[in-house]
Amino acid sequence: MSIRELIGQHMLIGVSGAVLTQEEKKFITENNISGIVLFARNCIEPKQIRDLCAEIQSLRHKMKDRAPLFIGIDMEGGRVLRLKAPFTSWPPLKKIGDLDAPTVAFQFTQRMGVEMMAVGINLDFAPCVDVYTNPKNTVIGDRAVSSDPQQVEKMASALVRGYIKSGILSCAKHFPGHGHTIIDSHEEMPVEEATLERLNAVELVPFRKALRSRVDMVMTSHILFKNVDPKWPVTLSEIFLKKMLRNELKYRGLIITDDLDMKAMAKHYDKAQIPIRAMQAGADLLLYCNEPASPPIAIEGMIDAVAQGQLSKSDLEKSHSRILDVKKLKLLSPDPRPI
Repeated sequence: MSIRELIGQHMLIGVSGAVLTQEEKKFITENNISGIVLFARNCIEPKQIRDLCAEIQSLRHKMKDRAPLFIGIDMEGGRVLRLKAPFTSWPPLKKIGDLDAPTVAFQFTQRMGVEMMAVGINLDFAPCVDVYTNPKNTVIGDRAVSSDPQQVEKMASALVRGYIKSGILSCAKHFPGHGHTIIDSHEEMPVEEATLERLNAVELVPFRKALRSRVDMVMTSHILFKNVDPKWPVTLSEIFLKKMLRNELKYRGLIITDDLDMKAMAKHYDKAQIPIRAMQAGADLLLYCNEPASPPIAIEGMIDAVAQGQLSKSDLEKSHSRILDVKKLKLLSPDPRPI
């Protein structure tokens, strides 16, 4: 396997429309891309989505790993719903939290997962297990279950188990917690005062539960917690990803970044250096959603970083094995499942 193909298995990328272009097919196959993230621009109606997912999965036969591709989407409920009618219009997580019924939370994600699996989507970038502790935080708001960490903890387990029952992969976000910020990381980097003690007492409570419930992925936030790591935001921080998530919380699943083209990253770091630093910090998967120019820049930069000794090929191979292990265990059949 070439370094290019090794690196490609660490990337999920967006595509432009309702079908793949020839350029997109070529880029995905030649670079052994790990997966695709879908948005409303890609999702017109169920048959078209099913055909698109089948087309994406058919590319694996031309790729080095020949592994099923992750096909991910943001389906949280409420205002974060990429799939429109005739798919179910799911309520926001706050409504589920207000019911205080883990059984309902389980059924919520289980049934949502069944709908996604029926059209070939195999990964939901959810649940959002942030604790909503700041009423001025509009970016999270009703995307969160509750302002009570114990309530979010209780529901986190049920939400993850519902996804597992449906067969779809789940992703707890936004580690270690985006519920207290005012600034939207899509626009700028939030800087938070929270200490490690505060994070352990509040924000990390539901994440611990999600990890114990065997969530498949954890998505990192682009937040600078200056009293924990004064230099690096979470996505680029070894303190958060290696020390806290891997060593202290004993997480063995996949770590995926939030979109690396968000302004919290793009305004502060060189585009070619962001993926290198994220991988050095401990990320397994790099997410690029909306800018077609970014994945090629990232791949070329990472190839150079391996050649120059900035990135360890051995570490990339260990992470590559983690990714393929999840695919082999959880994506046994990449084909859509009938409802």
